Amino acid sequence: MAYDQTDQFAPFVAPANEAGASEASTLAQRLNAELRDAHPATILRAAYEHFGDKLALVSSFGAESAVLLHLAAQVDPDIAVLFLDTGMLFGQTLDYRKTLAAKLGLTDVRDLRPHFEDLAVGDPNADLHKTDTDACCHIRKVVPLDAALEGFDAWLTGRKRFHGGDRLRLAVVEESEGKLKFNPLANWSKEELDAYAAEHALPAHPLVAAGFPSIGCWPCTNPVEEGEDVRAGRWAGSQKTECGIHTARAPGAAPFMGGDI
Repeated sequence: MAYDQTDQFAPFVAPANEAGASEASTLAQRLNAELRDAHPATILRAAYEHFGDKLALVSSFGAESAVLLHLAAQVDPDIAVLFLDTGMLFGQTLDYRKTLAAKLGLTDVRDLRPHFEDLAVGDPNADLHKTDTDACCHIRKVVPLDAALEGFDAWLTGRKRFHGGDRLRLAVVEESEGKLKFNPLANWSKEELDAYAAEHALPAHPLVAAGFPSIGCWPCTNPVEEGEDVRAGRWAGSQKTECGIHTARAPGAAPFMGGDI
């Protein structure tokens, strides 16, 4: 059953200009101060109360995705879930996306795929990942997500501080490209995630047992050794730590190259 909205939080009006973007930043700072120590369920409910159907959840259906998806399903099983099907995901991930969504009763999982025109121009042989991983991620992840998020005023991510890198300073609520971005699991440890998953009997991604604690596209994801960082298997051997969807866009940059298929 969807979470009943209350009057605790005032509704947010989407920004339409620089003044609106500043308003979003101010709201993000206020909500982050109020929610920085809150339980993930409380953060999710606050986001839903503010934005309703203008709130989306972006999920990779990866190693730790089940916890946030389960929490969201308790608030509203009809929430829009944006899944980036890059065309290079493990088959296990595609199967997991179907089974987990059905188990949790999520009714609006949207598969976002790269634009045909962008692939034809930028990666016609599907080997761009061998020479320019940033460009590959841009075509297959950033571009489709930017286009999909145009219909929303806020979004939820599954990022956590214990993943390290730039995520060590992760806020619970932040402003990004004029939208609010909520990170309900920012404060939780691996132990807390595992305990929640066990309490609710959430199925694990099948590759976790094979040594993949973080799972992306198959060409750029490796298993990790015991004791290594959670994300050590992502773009192993390079300085790259993020795919780009959580990186600020350059001012004036085109939101996407091509159009819909």
